[in-house]
Amino acid sequence: MDFKDFQAGIYKQEYQYKSFLPCKIDHTFTWNDPAINTKLEEAIKILSELDTFAAFIPNIDIFIQMHIIKEANTSSKIEGTRTEMDDILIPKEQLDPEKRDDWQEVQNYIEAINYAVKELQNLPLSNRLIKKTHEVLLSGVRGASKQPGEFRKSQNWIGGSSIKNASFIPPSHNEVADLMSDLEKFLHNQEIFVPHLIKIAIAHYQFETIHPFLDGNGRMGRLLITLYLISSGLLKKPSLYLSDYIEKNKNSYYEALTIVRTKNDIAHWVKFFLDAVIFTANSSVLTFKSIVELKQKMDAFVLKLGRKAQNANNLIEFLYKTPIISVNDIIEPLGISKQTANQLVKDFRQEGILKEMTGFERNKRFMFKSYVYLFIS
Repeated sequence: MDFKDFQAGIYKQEYQYKSFLPCKIDHTFTWNDPAINTKLEEAIKILSELDTFAAFIPNIDIFIQMHIIKEANTSSKIEGTRTEMDDILIPKEQLDPEKRDDWQEVQNYIEAINYAVKELQNLPLSNRLIKKTHEVLLSGVRGASKQPGEFRKSQNWIGGSSIKNASFIPPSHNEVADLMSDLEKFLHNQEIFVPHLIKIAIAHYQFETIHPFLDGNGRMGRLLITLYLISSGLLKKPSLYLSDYIEKNKNSYYEALTIVRTKNDIAHWVKFFLDAVIFTANSSVLTFKSIVELKQKMDAFVLKLGRKAQNANNLIEFLYKTPIISVNDIIEPLGISKQTANQLVKDFRQEGILKEMTGFERNKRFMFKSYVYLFIS
């Protein structure tokens, strides 16, 4: 099907409202739009560069965890949480009580991402994996009463205080299983010839239109993008997340999805999606370059410390995983005394590596500022 012939779906009369029933997507798509070809070529090129960086940097998984933390925080912000990166990087009990529910939602998303990426080694990207990841996402948080891990069994809606004034009403719950089965077939169909980035752009639109869960659809739909890029071989590591771009261009994102449903203009959405991939991949490459430069500076700093070098190196490796610490946090992991820990932190503060962030006389916390700020845009 050519993009210009695309039909998004129909409005179906339900009880006192009309839901939107999307057309199925498990078929070939073609287009005659040079802008899409140009953007697609650029997106594939920068993804390849990003993947090369991910293979080049030693212990890349440590740094990717910070990408995941940023993605979890930003993706959750789109859905209404009010946490910042420094909130997520400290233990729950050290947070103000009013922030703890949001903190837990972000932590659930981190766990869901890590779970899904790991399971891709054993399972294909499937509705089974999507459901299980959704269960992890909503376990024990505010969406826990909304059928975690199960496709919805009732009508939902987007925007508005009730279904009567909703901005969009997805298909009836009776249609969800069939539509999601079609989406899964589309992702794996080897007999249709659609480039991977075009395929996941269409699949993301379709997922958000189906809105298969009662809660968590936005987060799951954005995670679906990264999981597909890994499963299709475009990325070896989970190093690309689009939530930051979407959050900064939220109105344009929702408008692009709406234009598909109201004007059948799938090309407009695909171009928005490719722009998001290009911008985000470029930003990620710059972040990885900055990590390499920072690591070189840290290595040079350690070399100056003589007999303190081993403990200093151990602390730096710890900070890459846990960039906000107290003195007590490093005693056991580094196997050092409290006196040595205090001196290490003092040395790192004098060098400007650690910055005290509480202003307290006691229970001070210190941030690996130059590292954390690489992930705060």
